[in-house]
Amino acid sequence: MKSRMLTAAVAAALLAGCATSPTGRSQLMMVSDSQMSQMGLASFNQMRQQGKFANAPQERAYATCVANALVAVLPPPWNTQQWEVQIIDDKTANAFALPGGRIGVNQGMFKVASDQDQLAVVLGHELSHVVARHGAERVSDNMATQAAVAAGSIYAGSRGSDAGNVAALLGAGAAVGILLPFSRTQEAEADTLGQRYMAKAGFDPRAAVTLWDKMEKQGSGGTPTFLSTHPAPNKRAQVLGQQAQQLLPVYEQARASGHDPACRL
Repeated sequence: MKSRMLTAAVAAALLAGCATSPTGRSQLMMVSDSQMSQMGLASFNQMRQQGKFANAPQERAYATCVANALVAVLPPPWNTQQWEVQIIDDKTANAFALPGGRIGVNQGMFKVASDQDQLAVVLGHELSHVVARHGAERVSDNMATQAAVAAGSIYAGSRGSDAGNVAALLGAGAAVGILLPFSRTQEAEADTLGQRYMAKAGFDPRAAVTLWDKMEKQGSGGTPTFLSTHPAPNKRAQVLGQQAQQLLPVYEQARASGHDPACRL
């Protein structure tokens, strides 16, 4: 009885939580934007309290310039939100954007993203995660997976099986079969959206191929943090190169319309 009730609850939540990403992909959405904003702000404030933000006014002004140009072309409500940019005292090449309007850029990223176009690739990608509600989707996926594992455990217990072992196996299977592939799908989607936004903002979309080539070389001795859950580099370069050619008219029109960010470090 318990397993049936829990399974029914999971099914109801799945049906109620359907959404569509900006690229038209179906998503499971079981948490609200306001809940995600609260989580994002709490995480950012915790980093502030832990003293992780660097005193780097020039880098911060530069990253803010790039971020502001990108935010201006995002769809509502993200284009009207106030975004705070902070530089993280960390030498690894990484960056993030959080629901609630917060952006962090590691100091190590400036050694890899050597101009405004390459930095726009990174920040456009991270902002796209927020616009596409990938954080909420991941939280929802985890919630659904945990509920399914719990239902399976209760059922196994009722059949006299070792519920603990069944839960462990279900959890591992769910991670490999659902959560990790979804993560790669989200990363590819963020690539597509980010490149689109940077072109609309007046950043050269061809810089995406250059940036990811540099990231791949940087990780020749081991996968860098920023690439740990991303699509295979060779496929990524090919896709980004094709998209860049398609987006060149968008970029050229943006420049002709006065979108010239002129952000410099």
